Amino acid sequence: MPSASANYRTLLRTAGAPAFFFPAAIGRLGIAMTGIGIVWLVHARTGSYAAAGLVTGGFAVADAVAGPQIGRLVDRFGQAQVLPCALGAHAAAVALLLTSAVPDLVAGVLVGATLPQLGALSAARWSALLSGERAAALPTAFALEALANGVSYLAGPALVSVLGAAGHPGAGVLLAATLVVGGGLALTVQRSTMPPLTGRSERRHAGRALLRSAFLRQVAVGLALGVFFGAMQVSVTAYAVERGTPDAAALLYFAFNCTNLVGGWAYGVWGQGGSPRRRQAAAAACLTLTSLPLLFIDTPLAVGATLALAGLVIPALLILASVLTEAAVPRAVLTQAFTWGNSANAAGTAGAAAVAGRVVDASGASGGFGVAAGAAVVMTAVALAGVRNSSPDVPKPSAPTETTARTALPPT
Repeated sequence: MPSASANYRTLLRTAGAPAFFFPAAIGRLGIAMTGIGIVWLVHARTGSYAAAGLVTGGFAVADAVAGPQIGRLVDRFGQAQVLPCALGAHAAAVALLLTSAVPDLVAGVLVGATLPQLGALSAARWSALLSGERAAALPTAFALEALANGVSYLAGPALVSVLGAAGHPGAGVLLAATLVVGGGLALTVQRSTMPPLTGRSERRHAGRALLRSAFLRQVAVGLALGVFFGAMQVSVTAYAVERGTPDAAALLYFAFNCTNLVGGWAYGVWGQGGSPRRRQAAAAACLTLTSLPLLFIDTPLAVGATLALAGLVIPALLILASVLTEAAVPRAVLTQAFTWGNSANAAGTAGAAAVAGRVVDASGASGGFGVAAGAAVVMTAVALAGVRNSSPDVPKPSAPTETTARTALPPT
């Protein structure tokens, strides 16, 4: 681990990197808190989990649909122009939700539709910063992003739950919005690392890359991974309840999340080299192999160990999806491409939770684990299709065009 620390420290010593990475990480913590914060707030207001779930679902769908559109505007006009507008609209939407000025469902949709994907903006900055001779450090940078994401989704929901249990259900939503807006504004002022804008003709042709198989495969991988997450959330809880030990669910989630962080940390240091497509296929196959035993094992220790092994593999899939997405599309649509991956993951999670719930009702927790294993099998097939496809990745321009030089924002 000392070499791992040195590697990440070296990356963060890159000029301008800490100034955008840490604000984005703070904002991402707020993003991770928003959904569960809405659950606590709406349930406290209505006394109904059904109402809370409906509002949270509206939030998630709006976030998944609007995210790529915000990314598209960022690619066209730049982060400094689009992000302040999105943050202002998000703050206003949260205010509507907290004050009940509009129906909760309407407010939840507005909160999701205005939530900027700060992780995608940070990933786009890494891509611009580590171009050319420094491109070999990109997998480590994306591993660092995956670590920040993992920590956010481990700590954020727990913090909101503590506030809600203490009798402050609205505090979680307010704190989440504060972190999102504060982190986003701090990111906005860091202009020196913003990706340069591209010319109009380049943007016109770049959008076609979003329809190419190399990129669509990564969207499919993100969707399948979301299905895996959603099915696991339902199935682990159902397994613990079936055994009469509902408290064990928290321990099982903890085992999965902790090894997830360890896997992300390790991959950023020792996962370099080789074909990313082959690595993705191997990681998907490993996830399939670790998921299948959940269909028949029954002891909590064995289930926990299996989930821990699965948690080690997940970060590699997330990191490689970012690496392959970055290689598959031109810079003119890179932010939009990253947000499409996030949206696919979120859509898969939301849809799988509903499907797996029905399967669990019909055949128990093993049926839900079967849905997760099926998603891993599909992911493996998609990744193997990428290995068989030998088409070259889309090259990135090594320098801004003349139009780019005229339209790029000056550094601060």
